[in-house]
Amino acid sequence: MEKLLRIIGAAWGAKKIGGGKCGCIGTFVVFLVLYWLLGYVFKVI
Repeated sequence: MEKLLRIIGAAWGAKKIGGGKCGCIGTFVVFLVLYWLLGYVFKVI
């Protein structure tokens, strides 16, 4: 369940931040960064 929440949160954030401004590669990079950060947050909580 934790991984599903990480994926959904990272995808939503990447769409909001990356949108159409950064292109496909930029959105993917934002997704990876957010996925990593959410993993860190879930370990702390």
